[in-house]
Amino acid sequence: MPAVIRGGRRQNTAPAAKRGPSPKRGGPGSRGPRNAQIVGGKFAAVGKLDLSPRAVVLSIVAGFVVLAAVLATGARAERIGASLSRGVDGMTTGMGLSLRRVRITGASDEATPAIRRALDLEAGQAITGLDLDDLRTRVQTVGWVKEARVVRLLPDTLIVEVVEHDRLAVWQTGGQTYVIDARGRAIPGADAGRYPQLPLVVGKGADSAAADLLPLLAQRPRLSGRIDAMVRVDERRWDLRLKDGSLIQLPAVDQESALIRLDALDQRDRLLDLGFARVDLRTPDTIAVRPGTPAPAPAADA
Repeated sequence: MPAVIRGGRRQNTAPAAKRGPSPKRGGPGSRGPRNAQIVGGKFAAVGKLDLSPRAVVLSIVAGFVVLAAVLATGARAERIGASLSRGVDGMTTGMGLSLRRVRITGASDEATPAIRRALDLEAGQAITGLDLDDLRTRVQTVGWVKEARVVRLLPDTLIVEVVEHDRLAVWQTGGQTYVIDARGRAIPGADAGRYPQLPLVVGKGADSAAADLLPLLAQRPRLSGRIDAMVRVDERRWDLRLKDGSLIQLPAVDQESALIRLDALDQRDRLLDLGFARVDLRTPDTIAVRPGTPAPAPAADA
């Protein structure tokens, strides 16, 4: 059908498709930002999760299967790890990094065997596989040992440095004897019979009090060399028993002042050389001396 011309303009007979008003950017008719469709399309595939009941149940079942597999293979994993460790030890041993010598320094002859037993090492072990902290802990369980240090000296030597407890005295109590250290603690495994040179302290409480008295006596060699035993009396004071049977009674307090007075008397009158039954120093500023019984005269020849 020919086009109809009205008012000098040519128009098509087919009606134009209606279009809605084009919303202005940012106007009230706008439904969103210009790139809304692009952003929605970008996250549509990522954010689309299957949250159906069937998918949730399958996920839970899969988790239990994985957990059961881990638990079932735990022991096997340990065996695999142990096998790998043995393999590494074998390699290091093959390279010459194996234990050949253990040197123990600072330990007495009496303590050394106990330290070796605590180490429990064998020649030929891979030296790189030794746990030094564990070895040090084992050495320090030995009663003699106060401190220990373990050093690995490649390729084949282990050095064990030991500091032993100080031997202060032999303590006799309840019919038993113990070697005690500077803190008055009995040293486990120490044989008191092997230390005749140590001073002997006797009685209850003598172990803890000996550390205060012994330094005072060490400053007086004329007296300390004559002492046979130091006896704790009532856990308060000391009696010094000399080798010749004499007795020196010290006060409960200020023992040093009493020993100074005894020193002064000995320097003036050579008291320790005269022989006496008892010297009583328990009263401050007073010295009471009981002479010894004179030895009987030898019988005259008939």
